[in-house]
Amino acid sequence: MRTQYALVTGSSSGLGYEIAQYLLEEGYVVFGASRRETELDHPKFIDLNVDVTDEESVQSMYDEIGKETYGLHLIVNNAGIYEMGSVVEMESEVFLEHLRTNVLGPFHILKHGHDFVIEEVTHLIHISSIAGKKGFENVSAYCASKFALNGLVESCREEWKSLGVRFSTLMPGAIDTPIWENISDDFERSKMLDPEDFIQVFDMVVKSPPNMQFSDITFLHKSGALE
Repeated sequence: MRTQYALVTGSSSGLGYEIAQYLLEEGYVVFGASRRETELDHPKFIDLNVDVTDEESVQSMYDEIGKETYGLHLIVNNAGIYEMGSVVEMESEVFLEHLRTNVLGPFHILKHGHDFVIEEVTHLIHISSIAGKKGFENVSAYCASKFALNGLVESCREEWKSLGVRFSTLMPGAIDTPIWENISDDFERSKMLDPEDFIQVFDMVVKSPPNMQFSDITFLHKSGALE
């Protein structure tokens, strides 16, 4: 079987770590891109120190990937940040950092990843959020960034139609990852999806027939969106 290559941004923790681990188990060679070291010990895992908000850093990352392969079968834009705060109280720099990480970062990955796209093969998966469809109280920066991410993906999908590649956007509700430990104790973690729930959906998307893409797949805990 031909070796398959995947790029996962934000691989050092949370969903990115779970995605990288899953893909390794599926036999992919995985390039993990993160600002911090990804503690995955696997012969097919290549850890890359990358700041997706920095265009030169992303260019250097692709230079390293180019030493291993001519193309990527799977690109997972997952890196992101999430902070809470009302519109009135949030500092402009925090708002801008959401846009830099959650929108400009994926833009850099797409822009410079174009040369690694394999026509009729590459699957580009973006991890968005239910917050990219519905505004929530005290998360305006995150919501704005995810709405923008969805627009970026839709535009790129139209631009790259002639390449025959797939774009899938996953829009989950809250997932019980370590990020919540630094946010608030007010949310019931029992009403969040487990990372395993996310991976079950991710597995379905990755293994879907090559003629299928999921332009907008939303999934939540049975109790509904976290309020």
